[in-house]
Parts: sequence; structure tokens; C-alpha cells
Amino acid sequence: MNKIGRIFEIGYLIISVVFAYESYLNWTQDRTRSYVLLFFTALAIFMFFFKRRFRIKREARLRQDK
Repeated sequence: MNKIGRIFEIGYLIISVVFAYESYLNWTQDRTRSYVLLFFTALAIFMFFFKRRFRIKREARLRQDK
């Protein structure tokens, strides 16, 4: 279960990089789409830290229970 959580965390980072790159490519053509992609970039980064925080808390709780 721990490995799956870490894979999802890395996935959020990869998604944020892809969205940021797409935003960069679309900046001159469609600024509105770029803003939406930047929002999703920020959301993916937030989700990375959110999931990471709760995974670390869950691991600490499991260590205490043993």
C-alpha cells in the first residue's frame, strides 16, 4: 500500500510538469487555456503535498501501533 501511495505522489508531479509544459506551449495562442492549465498545475502540486503529508502521518501511526 505504501508503494501505491508513492506512485500516486510521483504521478501528480508528472501531471503538473505536463500541464506546465502545455501551458507554456499555448501561452501565445490561447491565453485562457494556459491559465486553466496553470490552475491544474497548481492543483496537482497541492495534491502531491496533501497526499504526501497524509501518507507520512499514516506511516507514523502504523509504526506506533506495532
